[in-house]
Amino acid sequence: MYYRFVVLILYYIMICGLDTVSFSLNIQPPVAKNQTQNQEINDKGKVSKKNNSTVLPKEPPAKQIVNSTSPSKSSSELNKESSSFKNQNQNKQLNDKTEELKANHSSIGVAKSPVVANQTANSSKKSDSGVKSVAGNGDNRTEENGMAKNITSYFMKEKNSASNSSVSSKQRSEELIKSLSNCDLFDGNWVRDDSYPLYKPGSCSLIDEQFNCFQNGRPDNGYHQLRWKPKGCTLPRLDASHMLELLRGKRLVFVGDSLNRNMWESLVCILKNSVKDQSKVYEEFGRHHFRSEASYSFVFEDYKSTVEFFVSPFLVQESVVTNKNGTKKETLRLDIIGRSADNYKNADIIVFNTGHWWTHDKTSKGKDYYQEGSHVYSELNVLEAFRKALTTWGRWVDANVNSMKTLVFFRGYSKVHFSGGQWNSGGQCDHEAEPIKNETYLTQYPQKMTLLEKVLKGMKTPVTYLNITRMTDYRKDGHPSIYRKQKLSREEKKLLLRVQDCSHWCLPGVPDAWNEILFAELLVNHNQKHQQKRT
Repeated sequence: MYYRFVVLILYYIMICGLDTVSFSLNIQPPVAKNQTQNQEINDKGKVSKKNNSTVLPKEPPAKQIVNSTSPSKSSSELNKESSSFKNQNQNKQLNDKTEELKANHSSIGVAKSPVVANQTANSSKKSDSGVKSVAGNGDNRTEENGMAKNITSYFMKEKNSASNSSVSSKQRSEELIKSLSNCDLFDGNWVRDDSYPLYKPGSCSLIDEQFNCFQNGRPDNGYHQLRWKPKGCTLPRLDASHMLELLRGKRLVFVGDSLNRNMWESLVCILKNSVKDQSKVYEEFGRHHFRSEASYSFVFEDYKSTVEFFVSPFLVQESVVTNKNGTKKETLRLDIIGRSADNYKNADIIVFNTGHWWTHDKTSKGKDYYQEGSHVYSELNVLEAFRKALTTWGRWVDANVNSMKTLVFFRGYSKVHFSGGQWNSGGQCDHEAEPIKNETYLTQYPQKMTLLEKVLKGMKTPVTYLNITRMTDYRKDGHPSIYRKQKLSREEKKLLLRVQDCSHWCLPGVPDAWNEILFAELLVNHNQKHQQKRT
């Protein structure tokens, strides 16, 4: 009997112990179930965002609880240990999730831990994970704090920072345009800048041999590593792609003498260098040399735009008259615009210049050369002739150019630097390798440009004066001088030493800066038109 009684008691204890363990096992599945559901949701999220850069952090797998209790322990002890194990497991999961958030702090789509979502009111104290549970109206809700909150704040800050950056960029652009609008772009200095030139020397096959000092063996390179810096503002670096967008569907035309050809070749090289498919930039008539024809036109096919040059050294028409004895002589018709004018009057942007040919013998002496109507002046002062020619040009612009469509520029006189004589009397500049730095060595402002300013003021058409005279006066170092041809015979070498080119400019070089100023002017004009449309 006693033996049977003991066996029954032991059997009863074993049954109770197993039931207790079974009870402790049965209280865990809700957490594991929720974890499994959230795991499935996350797995789906990964599939749906497979091709995106955002990767959701992995959910920790449902913890499998292993019974480590002894059947010899009481039910209360088993329940206590089971409850303690459960809390430890939940805290372990919460800590694992926090560590996972730390490891994935750069992920945007951070998933909340299912443990946090199933926190009870009994765990209202702040846990080690930094997540505080808030209970109210019977609901168990969580308040983001610690790492999870920091991640959210970080990305909100980044979003706001990006927005602020965009606003700042717009503000900077507006400030730049405003500063350029109120700045004298021609009052400044040349500064050394190793990021220049705008295109690599020797990289542009379009440069006329006369201007290609690098290919012609010039040994120094400082002349193309100088940048023009106005005193009152920052001149933006010429962005060729941006300028091509400004020129999309437009004609930009240069009209004038070989100094404007200098500027035209510079701009074509700068713009062409930014185009990926070089086959889509070409001279309209297949020309490769630019000194023998009356006009040239480079097509930028992808932009449906052209950059053209028309030869017109005086802007007015060169002519020939027949004397009474039957001989012919050249004259300059001060009262008629150049022959090519009808070909460019409807262009979108026109850059005019004249000046250098007015210093040659015929023009400077003015004897039996200048003509108005049928009258040829036996003698006429060159400044008066220059004024008459510019007046004719100004009247033609006012009568033929639509200022609502066409932007008109006039580029001023480019300074020369002949030392020891003029271009035809032994003047030289081949020994110059540095610009003028002392302003006292600059020359006086040309009288011809003073006359030009008066003519411009009397016109009804707005004309932007590119007054590059002073900025070029500094640059005694930038001329081709003796570096005008690659292969020279002995006689040519002797000739180049006697007759140097100290009026045109090496490319890359000074005319690139003229085009940077032109780019700045186009930016300002584009902004003004945009503002007018808005109002």
